[in-house]
Order: sequence, then C-alpha cells, then structure tokens
Amino acid sequence: QVQLVESGGGLVQPGGSLRLSCVVSGSIGNLYVMGWYRQAPGKQRELVAASTSIGTTNYADSVKGRFTISRDNAKNTVYLQMSSLKSEDTAVYYCNVKGRAYSWTPQYDLWGQGTQVTVSS
Repeated sequence: QVQLVESGGGLVQPGGSLRLSCVVSGSIGNLYVMGWYRQAPGKQRELVAASTSIGTTNYADSVKGRFTISRDNAKNTVYLQMSSLKSEDTAVYYCNVKGRAYSWTPQYDLWGQGTQVTVSS
C-alpha cells in the first residue's frame, strides 16, 4: 500500500512564495510520475506540474516561469516551489503519483488529501 502526505499550503500575499511537499511511503517500487494538480472552486482539477522518473518535467502554461517542480528520489518526495503567486493560483493543490510496486502488480495512480493555497492580501 502506498501513502501520500502533503504539506506546505497556507495563506500568502500576492507576489509571495510557498513550497509544497509530498512524501510518498509504503510499497512504492518504481515511481514513474510525480505531479501536482489543483482545483479551484467551481472549476475542474487541472495539472500544474509533473516530473517523470527519467527527468522530464511538464508545466501548465499559467505557471511556467513561476513554479518549479522537483523530486528527491532518495526521500520519495516531490516539491512544488511557487513564486510570484497570484490570486488566481488560489486552489486546493493535490499531489499525484503513478508507479508500480512490483512487475507483477498493476500500476497505481494515487492522490494526496489536498492542501489549501490561498493568495490574498
């Protein structure tokens, strides 16, 4: 079983910064993709950024140049450094991981519990 624990959300003023963390534990095996999604009130959940096990990254256009995703494979942790935050970044941010524990087990696709990020003066 794989567990995800997120931390780092909170209230920040426009232009400020926050760093989100997501620690993955359990029968992890190979973590193919670690990423962050967000969902604002009344909107669909959207991809913010993702990082693959081969080192590629992908960002939503709305956060390019402001957010940076990174992962510490030794700690099974993925981070999202958010800078120059705007009010439209306000949302619940969810960690997502895709991987496979063993070659004979199905791939997993799991979500964290979500952490609130509020950008307001």
